[in-house]
Amino acid sequence: MKNPQLTNFVIFLSLIVSLNSCKNSDKKPTETNTEKETSKKAYASDVIPFFNHWNLILGDGSNVGPAVNFEHKDYFYTSTDESGNWVVFKSPNAGDTHGTSNNTRTELAQLKKWSAMTDAKLSATLKVMNVSATGDARVASTHSVVVGQIHSADLHENEPLKIFYKKFPGQTKGSVFWHYEINTAGEDNSKRWDYSSAVWGNDFSVVGTTENTYPEEPEDGIALGEEFSYQIEIKAGMMHLTFTSNGHDTKTFTKNLIQSEYSKPSDIPQQTQDLFFPIGQDGVEREIAYAEEGLFFKLGCYNQTNGKSPEVNRNWCSGAETFDGDLQKQYETGNYAEVWFKTGDILVSEDAYSNEGYFLKND
Repeated sequence: MKNPQLTNFVIFLSLIVSLNSCKNSDKKPTETNTEKETSKKAYASDVIPFFNHWNLILGDGSNVGPAVNFEHKDYFYTSTDESGNWVVFKSPNAGDTHGTSNNTRTELAQLKKWSAMTDAKLSATLKVMNVSATGDARVASTHSVVVGQIHSADLHENEPLKIFYKKFPGQTKGSVFWHYEINTAGEDNSKRWDYSSAVWGNDFSVVGTTENTYPEEPEDGIALGEEFSYQIEIKAGMMHLTFTSNGHDTKTFTKNLIQSEYSKPSDIPQQTQDLFFPIGQDGVEREIAYAEEGLFFKLGCYNQTNGKSPEVNRNWCSGAETFDGDLQKQYETGNYAEVWFKTGDILVSEDAYSNEGYFLKND
């Protein structure tokens, strides 16, 4: 005869096991959802939410357009370190270039143009993670990358501002400097030149004495991976620049964009005579400089090192290793530029935009 107490106990035990099994079954979907939420991809437009204002050019020469919810594993993606999320821009020494440039870029170009009389502002916090490991040290642009620009959309399409970072191989600290390119008088733009101003470290003109020897490392320079910030503000025809970095003096500069200081041969500075006169670039600037032209901001990683022979141009042709354009070999050997942006902000008066509306210029 069956024992009623034993039967009841078995039924009770089975019920407990069944309930626990249901509870565990209920937990699994919740855990899976949590894992999915944790591993959700962060796009660049999540980190710096201003990408509707720009078109993105990649290091393979392609035009992505506005880079909202976009990434490319070779050129443009996000990364995380102990301080948070960053937007990564990478450009090899060689690849398909955009427009008439000799250099590759992964770079944002602002969608609308504005005049030098506009209230306009661009600010960013960034760190440069790599510049080319090879190149002729006598060439001023070698081992450098441009991380911010103002570009003209009209006439010669020159650049009243380029912000550079440059570091020689084997050195810990590099230099930050900025350039003003003259808006050449007349129709011939071949005689244009840049004037370089040091922020931390040296300016563009400090080069090696031979292909593989380097100038002294700057004491007040910026290391790879070290954060710095720039702010570009345009107001009533004047460009105001502010550069900041922890542990470094804040540096400020002002430049008139609508009245040239280089309109006569006697105005041309010695730095230009030393760097650009030997290659036939000895022009003067329009008296009104960049007045009456549409301007736009650019931001990203515009690699200034390329594989062209220095015999072509001793300021801009680096003679660097390119492995015939093989992207992965360039990345494996350090022959590329890489810049991480932590923050970015743009402000341009809406009523100051040109009636011509949207545009994209390439260089």
